[in-house]
Amino acid sequence: MDRLRVFIAVDINSHEVLSNLSRARDLLLESGADLKPVATENLHITIRFIGEYPSSIVKSICRELEKIEFKPFKIHVRGIGVFPNINRPRVIWASVTEGSEELTMIHEKVEDILQRLGVPREKEKFVPHITLARVKSGRNIPRLVKIINSLIDMDFGEFLVDKIVLKRSVLTPSGPIYSDICSVKAMEK
Repeated sequence: MDRLRVFIAVDINSHEVLSNLSRARDLLLESGADLKPVATENLHITIRFIGEYPSSIVKSICRELEKIEFKPFKIHVRGIGVFPNINRPRVIWASVTEGSEELTMIHEKVEDILQRLGVPREKEKFVPHITLARVKSGRNIPRLVKIINSLIDMDFGEFLVDKIVLKRSVLTPSGPIYSDICSVKAMEK
């Protein structure tokens, strides 16, 4: 049976925001830390990573997602954060300030849909963010932390969210390749 690795996301549809995020990511790389950066074309806000499921379930997810209703809303991206903490950074991300309530509401609706389809609920609390890089080892962490601290209040800009997308992720040695499976457009205002 055909299995697909999928997640639900918001694409960043602003060249200015993408450019600012890429610039910050490139500054992080200058630290010499052992990082796996996210390619500019793959930058997004994950609403929910789902995992590998049979294509029949993925089709059901698409059908159910179409029932989610939301109005277009603005996202403001500002500041840098890390998971789990600044002393042991594993994931470096840009923070969603404005628009996080709307994203959380959509996330809850998605969780309800997935649970009805037999996908277990996420255990972690949903934190809207844009992953810039993953830390692969402890090399040059002090230099990396210094750069993160210098970007803590960086304003990346804002963009309008007018759709959410179910994406397929194909893992390759040179990084993941994402493709859209289906999308849900926001209701007209």
